[in-house]
Amino acid sequence: MSTPAHAPLGDPPDDPLARERSHLAASRAALRAMREDVEALDIRDVTANWVNAEVLARQIDERVKALADLSDTPLFFGRLDYLRAPGAELAEGARGERFYIGRRHVHDADGDPMVIDWRAPVAQPFYRASGKNPMDVGLRRRFGYTGGELTAYEDEHLSDPAQTATTSKLLQQEIERPRVGPMRDIVATIQPEQDEIVRSGLSGTVCVQGGPGTGKTAVGLHRVAYLLYAHRDRLARTGTLVIGPNRSFLHYIEQVLPALGELAVRQATVDDLVAQVEVRGTDDAAAATVKGDARMAEVVRRALYAHVTAPTEPVVVVRGSRRWRVPAYELQEMVRELLERDIRYGAAREALPQRIAHAVLVRMEQAGEAPDDRVQDAVARSGPVKAAVKEVWPAVDPAKLVLRLLTDADFLAEHAAGILDEDERKTILWTKPARSVKSARWSAADAVLIDEAADLVQRTPSLGHVVLDEAQDLSPMQYRAVGRRCTTGSATVLGDLAQGTTPWATRSWAEALRHLGKPDGAVEELTAGFRVPSDVIAYASRLLPHIAPGLTPVASVRENPGFFEVRTVTQAAEVVAACAELLRKEGSTGLIAADARVPRLAEALTAAGISWLAPGEETTRETRLTLVPASLAKGLEYDYVVLDEPQAVVDGEPDERTGLRRLYVTLTRAVSGLILTHATSLPAQLTTEETPSPQPVPSV
Repeated sequence: MSTPAHAPLGDPPDDPLARERSHLAASRAALRAMREDVEALDIRDVTANWVNAEVLARQIDERVKALADLSDTPLFFGRLDYLRAPGAELAEGARGERFYIGRRHVHDADGDPMVIDWRAPVAQPFYRASGKNPMDVGLRRRFGYTGGELTAYEDEHLSDPAQTATTSKLLQQEIERPRVGPMRDIVATIQPEQDEIVRSGLSGTVCVQGGPGTGKTAVGLHRVAYLLYAHRDRLARTGTLVIGPNRSFLHYIEQVLPALGELAVRQATVDDLVAQVEVRGTDDAAAATVKGDARMAEVVRRALYAHVTAPTEPVVVVRGSRRWRVPAYELQEMVRELLERDIRYGAAREALPQRIAHAVLVRMEQAGEAPDDRVQDAVARSGPVKAAVKEVWPAVDPAKLVLRLLTDADFLAEHAAGILDEDERKTILWTKPARSVKSARWSAADAVLIDEAADLVQRTPSLGHVVLDEAQDLSPMQYRAVGRRCTTGSATVLGDLAQGTTPWATRSWAEALRHLGKPDGAVEELTAGFRVPSDVIAYASRLLPHIAPGLTPVASVRENPGFFEVRTVTQAAEVVAACAELLRKEGSTGLIAADARVPRLAEALTAAGISWLAPGEETTRETRLTLVPASLAKGLEYDYVVLDEPQAVVDGEPDERTGLRRLYVTLTRAVSGLILTHATSLPAQLTTEETPSPQPVPSV
């Protein structure tokens, strides 16, 4: 076996850990030198003007940030030793070489690599190689870290037929490691089936169905980081976007991207995307469901194009001493052709005056004149042409259009005929009409309708790739809003049908992809659970027949089962005591409760002298408890969880199925242990099998 690349001379030959620590120190020094080289660049003599100087300075600043050494994040987490196989086809000339795999590329003063970016092709076997398919790798080494310091390593001799496949102990420890601060370092824990999705091509849309703890969010973040690496120039032009369900979730995941090698990835919620009006109102479930139905797209389209009317009068343009007349029947033909082309309303409105002006120029040429483009533009801007276009194809404000649909019963009935029945129309009509767009109390669903109308008027710019997480909660109209942002690009859709907690939750991924405008997208299913303890996921899976019949339950692959306990309590102080019990352990703790019970529990925590955070706020060594309303628990994870009053979580939703789905979400937020506390009876769906007997909470 070859010696480590760039390992300093004099390392003890019989101490592999010392050699690896030496390589880590040398790699950190090389990264520091790379950053200092960039900081020392003098751009005064290479910029032609201040604009170029500003652009170059910003690029240098971004490069300096990208070269930062994250002290609490391992610079490399693995090593690949390729075989010296005569005549073998090896990746990128990797024959007999050794590569350290990490979050970013690092090279020495001579330009030789010391750490390989995990996204590089030569690093792929770190995730994919196995005893059955070693991919020309003789040895795969994983490293264990404590507080940024390399403390352990673990070897897999993939070329040894006598070595049987076993689960990596270090990998298990990394997945289960208690944490304080951002989401655990996930780049080192990606699995082969996940890596296949991560490295799939940019041109295709992928939908990932994954139960709790299967790593679907990790897949999405890895995928956007990988695509930015593999297609950086293209995506730099077209853009990327990560869409999450709420601000807390986005703040939670944004801390992960630097560890994956990316700093500048735009993030937003669906509400952010459609924020053309201020949302100050709310809909009841029935109204929101109708407004979110895909049929509303046709209602909006009809209402918009109803503004187009057939011309009944000719257009007469005066140029000097001549009068040029375009008859009504010819104008009607222009309008009909534009409607048949099915182009955006606004684009057609801009094209119509040019069509009329062209007809005038044809008449001028037939009369022996020689008009040019300037004449055509002047005719298009003339008073008679502008007046005709205003009459035939008037400008329409998207917000005003939707406002009229929601406040004018006759207008809605006319354009929803054959689409919405009378009860559905009454459901979405406002009881108190607003005076103007600004005074209207718009709801989130209304904003999506306005976005639909705006896209019909003027095409929404498309991005190169969109990652949509927690997609199962989107309405068909919200899927359409996201799809408009990637009409010429691709998407990665992540979700779990069992965790859909809106009345309009996704019923199937085929339907979701159709609304997204990506009907040919591939659906992949992740069923191996790496995060949730086995007893917890088995208990939560009792709900699946009631909330997502036919969905494959998650199978925990963890060797450490964690712990799970059900406790009967009589007062909030006992719930607080369970939190205090878990806070004596290392790691983060979440207290999850029905939204209506949160204020009471907050008072009890304060009375007990226990400090706590709101979802999205970063835990610290001093404050490791987060008080989480059940409605915000989705996508979050904690080492330990106390789940308060499951029946109250169910009762907090508008219907039982949605309530049970919300309960499924809250049951599956723990990485190491869950204590379920209840004073009232548990939901019947959880007691269909014998409840696991209480297990003692393990000591630190």
